[in-house]
Amino acid sequence: MKKNKGMLILFLLLGWLTGTWLAKALEPVKALSFLTSSTPIKWSPQADFDIIRYDINLELNFCLLSLIGIIAAIWLYRRL
Repeated sequence: MKKNKGMLILFLLLGWLTGTWLAKALEPVKALSFLTSSTPIKWSPQADFDIIRYDINLELNFCLLSLIGIIAAIWLYRRL
């Protein structure tokens, strides 16, 4: 299989998504709250130029399990 940047981005997104799904599934378990608590990162650029106006809201939620998923995705990508 050929390695390229698109494949790396796909692996990273799938690892992040898998980690987030695991965090959501394990959220009711109180003993694993350090793995499932998420920290949001928000970015909201906006501008008004009289002829065009935009307002973009981007929020990324990271938790320890999602970071573990990203690290596992990088490991799997390197193993290809």
